[in-house]
Amino acid sequence: MDTVLALGGLFAIAFVAATILPAQSEAALVGMQLAGYPVLLLIAVASLGNTLGAVVNWLLGRAVESQRDRAWFPVSSAALERATRWYGKWGRWSLLLSWAPIGGDALTVAAGALREPFWSFLMLVAIAKTGRYVVLALATAGLFG
Repeated sequence: MDTVLALGGLFAIAFVAATILPAQSEAALVGMQLAGYPVLLLIAVASLGNTLGAVVNWLLGRAVESQRDRAWFPVSSAALERATRWYGKWGRWSLLLSWAPIGGDALTVAAGALREPFWSFLMLVAIAKTGRYVVLALATAGLFG
């Protein structure tokens, strides 16, 4: 039961980290890895939570014109404008940077606002989010140094 709760916590923090609240899913994953939880399971759970959080951003982007000035909206107008320009320049491939702590969330909102098809959005964001957790887990295991 403790494992289920811990993994549920990792999922929740990874989900929140991709949406409107700041959270440190990386710290949670590293801590759990060092505590001996199975690495592949940690990567899968964190990736799923973070990717689904990005889907929330994509959905917010779909409604951006009517919601962008609301206090709760997760991305500032300036950040959304920068992300929209970046997305306009690089297209869907910019979603491979959705893992980035600065600007990544705005890219996922911009993708929704610019009507990126859901399945291409999901595939690229899942690759980016999973890749970040794989690199983090490898670094934690000492495989880069």
